[in-house]
Amino acid sequence: MVSMDKTSYNNIARGWEFAEASALNVESDKLQTLRDKASEAGFAQCSRSQGAFLQFLAGRNAPASIILVGNGSVVEALRLMTGLHGHGQFTAVDSTAQGTSLVKKIFAGMEKAHPGMRLRAVNAAARTYFPRLNPSDYDLIVVSGNGDNYQQVMDQAPRLLKDRGQLIFTDAFDLLDEPDKGGVLNPANRSDKTTTLRTIMEAMSKDDAWESCLLPIGTGMIMATRAR
Repeated sequence: MVSMDKTSYNNIARGWEFAEASALNVESDKLQTLRDKASEAGFAQCSRSQGAFLQFLAGRNAPASIILVGNGSVVEALRLMTGLHGHGQFTAVDSTAQGTSLVKKIFAGMEKAHPGMRLRAVNAAARTYFPRLNPSDYDLIVVSGNGDNYQQVMDQAPRLLKDRGQLIFTDAFDLLDEPDKGGVLNPANRSDKTTTLRTIMEAMSKDDAWESCLLPIGTGMIMATRAR
């Protein structure tokens, strides 16, 4: 572990704030409006830098098929769809009816602008929907929302991902829903989502089939690739 003094920690915190406000991670007026509406409905959204990173990743790796598992995760959804540049398949899986409705409203505009994209919104839990999907058929799976989503996807992702397919867990520090508890950064926190994230990190660190890392982008991201 690298030792840092108080000044170094303060600089890192300031760097995080700088990244969130940077023009490189700017959100369009449409995206900001969607963020506000989702937040008002009680759905926590990823940070600006995290959303920008997801869009960048979707575009650079040119995945043909993406699944987002979330709860009203409209920022993540629009960022990923934008990153596809009008091609490929995007599936949003949401266990809440209200969250699914929010995502479908985004689809309406996207389908008109990009008829070549295949968009699908599914109101179901991942544990219910994923077993119906073909194995080794997806390039990228992104997870957000409540803690149940994380473990359910962890259980199913190895079967669904293509060789070298990628799995991303957003809010890996668990700081969105209950920031006052400190998420995984607080050893005394035993909330369900925090406990699930710790379990996932430990499992990936011990499983040679996963190539993974934990990144301090936004509220934390776990990125993993699985080789068959």
